[in-house]
Amino acid sequence: MSLTFYTNPMSRGRIVRWMLEEVGAPYETVVLDYATTMKAEPYLSINPMGKVPAIVHDGDVITEGAAICTYLAEAFPEAGLAPMPNERAAYYRWMFYAAGPAEQAVTNRSMGFAPTADQQRMAGYGNLDFVVDTLEKAVSAHSYLAGERFTAVDVYAGSQVAWGVQFGSLPKRAAFEAYLGRILARPAYKRAGAIDDALIAAAASA
Repeated sequence: MSLTFYTNPMSRGRIVRWMLEEVGAPYETVVLDYATTMKAEPYLSINPMGKVPAIVHDGDVITEGAAICTYLAEAFPEAGLAPMPNERAAYYRWMFYAAGPAEQAVTNRSMGFAPTADQQRMAGYGNLDFVVDTLEKAVSAHSYLAGERFTAVDVYAGSQVAWGVQFGSLPKRAAFEAYLGRILARPAYKRAGAIDDALIAAAASA
């Protein structure tokens, strides 16, 4: 078995790092530079988009953060991060919601674009206010997004909530803060952050 993780510590790769630490399987890390190695071979043969994160597991390539988190939960069932039958509906709903409407709405707002009333009918997310209110309801319904148990959707969607609150793209609502208090206290989250922070520090001092 081989598992290789391609990332940059200042990227969405931090989400996958957290997921890998939750899974607990051994993996190799390849750190890529935005301007050089991420945009050249051999990495472009792995992800022609020239983006991170990506993993290669026993020769199979998986890109896109939500897909990687979902895949790892299924590939390593012993970690207990895949949904139980009664959790599947909420699990897949919020995984795809975070990767689709939430990601799109936050990115558009950060780039200065807000859809008009007419455009909101075409945009899958409507507007950012709808997205924020929906996320608030999601994290308030149960202890975790799929129910009363931490799963991979809390890694992916939870990371988006955490970054949004930290950098101001989401408001600091009490429901978000309570949810983040539960998921960010996990040892795997802290280990992952320490690894990536050390990589950033090492690059800065080089």
